[in-house]
This record gives sequence, C-alpha cells and structure tokens, in this order.
Amino acid sequence: MSFARCRKLNRAFYERDPLLVCKDMLGKVIVRQIGHCRMTGEIVETEAYVGPYDKASHAYGNKRTNRTMVQFGERGHAYVFRVYGVYNCFCAVVGPPCIPAVVLVRAVKPLEGSKLMRRNRNLGDDVPIHKLTNGPSKFCQAFEITDELNGTNLTGHKLFLCEGQQSLFEIATSARIGIDYADEYKDVYWRFYKSDDIFVSRNRSVRYSKPPESFHERTRKRL
Repeated sequence: MSFARCRKLNRAFYERDPLLVCKDMLGKVIVRQIGHCRMTGEIVETEAYVGPYDKASHAYGNKRTNRTMVQFGERGHAYVFRVYGVYNCFCAVVGPPCIPAVVLVRAVKPLEGSKLMRRNRNLGDDVPIHKLTNGPSKFCQAFEITDELNGTNLTGHKLFLCEGQQSLFEIATSARIGIDYADEYKDVYWRFYKSDDIFVSRNRSVRYSKPPESFHERTRKRL
C-alpha cells in the first residue's frame, strides 16, 4: 500500500487525553519525506509521558527549558530529544493545552523505503527487517529523525502521521521501559503495543482489556 495520499491526522487527534492518544497511535503510519524520498512505517509500540506529576517526564514539575518548551505549546508538534547526547528519540506533543505531555514512538514496522532505512543504519540485507526499527533510537536513525526536527509541525509535509489500514489487533500494555528512577510512576501501565508483534522492542505485558485510567482520573486521585 502506498501512503502518498494517505489521510493525514489533524491537530484534533493530538488534543485529546494523552493516554488515549498513546493507545490510538498504534496502527497509524508515520511518514518521513526527504525530497523525493519517502519512508513510512506502522507504529506498533508507544509510551506516554505526562507532566507535571509524571516523574519520568522531562517536564516533571512543569520544568521549562529550551528542550521542553515545545511540550507547552501547540499540540501536534514533534518533540525530539537525545539520549546520552547521541541517540535521538521521537515523540508527539499531545493532550489538553498547556499541559506538558508527549507520546514516545518506541517501534514501527517498516512499510516503504526499507532500503534507505538499511543504508541509514549501515545494515546489510542479511539483517532481518524487524531489526531495523524495533527501538526508539533505531527507528529515528532509520528514518533520519534528529533533534533538528524538534518542534516540527506534524500536520505539515516533512514528518507526519496518517491513518493506516483498518485492521483489528490485540493491544498489550506494561510499565514503561528504562525509568526505574521515576518512583511510583515507574509502575504505571503507560506503554502500549501490538500484542505478539515481532516489530515490537520487547514483549513483556499483560493483556489490555479495558480503557486505561486517564490522566485526568489519575490527577483527581492525586488531588
């Protein structure tokens, strides 16, 4: 399937409850357009990070820095940051106005442009395709997403999300990965992914059978 004229997600998609957006991003297609070259992938794994209470969020405590300011702005923009000063990670800014919240894309299934993805990652044809983008930094390297794209409008043309093929799949959920420092927030089940999908970074889960506790519900309990 070609996504040259796919239905792009509008800003209203991103302006909803962060956890619902996080779940609903599964199955959507991310498109990276570089000149005449296009790379696309189906999103199969996501994580939500919701300030100001989430201790795993870069904006915990409403922390405003040059890096995090994009999280306080208009919804539907890219938040791209570096891990260890080297590896890039891509998020979409989501949720109600002024609340710093993002959805991290942890893994995608390559659809179009896999040859370019291999070249970007310096990988040969002998490497299985599910190894190209099964991690947040692997995905960014394959799709040429760097922190220069921080703040990019996701309703534009360089980098955006669109509707995927309509198909049913089971969703699994777990605690987020690599945030043991986040105290009680290290145990919240804010990671969603397609169950038993080989393109996911890690398959450790419980089955997802009911809507997640929304950010607003969790906030009310805290207050």
